Amino acid sequence: MKLIEISSKRFQELADKSEQITFHQTKQWGKLKEKNGWHSYFLSLEEDGKSFGCTLMLTKDIPLIRKRMCYCPRGFLIDYKDEKTLQIFTEEIKKFAKSKKGIFIKIDPYVPYKQRDINGDLVEGGFDHSEVVNNLKKLGYRHFGFNLMQDTLQPRWMHVIPLKNKTMDEVMADMESKTRQILRKNERCGIITREITREELPKFKDIMQHTSDRRDFVDRPMSYYENMWENLHKDGILKILVAEIDFDLYKKNTEQEIEEIKKEIADRLYKKEHNIIKMNEKKFNNKQKQEEENLSRLEKQLKTIEEYQFKYGHKALLGGILFLIYGNEVLSLYGGSLKELMQFQSAYTLHFAGIEYAYKNHYDRYNFYGITGDFREENPLYGLYLFKKSFGGEVVELIGEFDLVISNFWYHLYNGAFKIYHKIKNR
Repeated sequence: MKLIEISSKRFQELADKSEQITFHQTKQWGKLKEKNGWHSYFLSLEEDGKSFGCTLMLTKDIPLIRKRMCYCPRGFLIDYKDEKTLQIFTEEIKKFAKSKKGIFIKIDPYVPYKQRDINGDLVEGGFDHSEVVNNLKKLGYRHFGFNLMQDTLQPRWMHVIPLKNKTMDEVMADMESKTRQILRKNERCGIITREITREELPKFKDIMQHTSDRRDFVDRPMSYYENMWENLHKDGILKILVAEIDFDLYKKNTEQEIEEIKKEIADRLYKKEHNIIKMNEKKFNNKQKQEEENLSRLEKQLKTIEEYQFKYGHKALLGGILFLIYGNEVLSLYGGSLKELMQFQSAYTLHFAGIEYAYKNHYDRYNFYGITGDFREENPLYGLYLFKKSFGGEVVELIGEFDLVISNFWYHLYNGAFKIYHKIKNR
């Protein structure tokens, strides 16, 4: 068996047959990364015209030393339990990387480690892929470790909603009642989602910029989103949804609720006065009072809606999510909301739209993507996990990140310089 370079077309034909396939291992992703200064190579381990594993390998020049780092995003597409094939693949890709002046190869396989439930607890009798970790270590791969926080290139912990062999009613039933209530409320409020056009990318960038300013992280430049669109959208890998509130629809729904309550109040009073139904006086008065309070609340809401209409017009943008769609899943990569109208909680509606899209298009799961593996309430990111958990689903723990070192000298020098750079950068 020998590792050879293949065309991007042949690579994709091979890659798409793998259960581990993600958008990271596509010719489109390779082309996108080339815009960001990476070189892409499509490789396959072959014998007699048959492939025993393949990968997209990215390399990037390391400043000053004329060497390269190599990265196979989400790992090789190979059977990691087949020790012999893995060994040959490892030996061959080391030779290839060395020929490209690589000093190490980083991988972060899309392979789950141990089965976990919605609370992040280990499932008794569930799957355990420790064998894969051990096989890689035996071959000299250096494991980053079973980290709990988001301190690797790609998240090791994710939250997903399995959709395969489920009805949408079953998916909804798995959600917390509060989540279902918010979704129904948002529908009454006239919150709708739609896919944006290329010309509307600045709107999504504005959402992300506002979110980064509020949450104190550095957002990507506009060119990053433009490059993603140009390379991924035409093939259906990238989809950006925004949530808007339609104040005209919100007003119409509120007016309809008001009319229905008025009718109920009048109808109940008529039936009582004409002895059509027998009703306890206290129960009748309590019910009428409750409905009158609802009526008062909705009338105040109507005035607020009119104020929104005066300030924002017919519609207002609330938030957005960038989805990446490939293989067996729909994945939520980036998302945010505008501060002014955050009370409408548009993220619930946006994620639900993503779940519905995944279900209707027969994907196996919806992936909320990154969470941490620290499920203590003191964890500052615990709230993010609770939000994702409210939709049901389960925690997925991947096996983690590994480095295959080609040159110990340059590898340690690179890591030392990288740490110093980040210390200076974060001062």
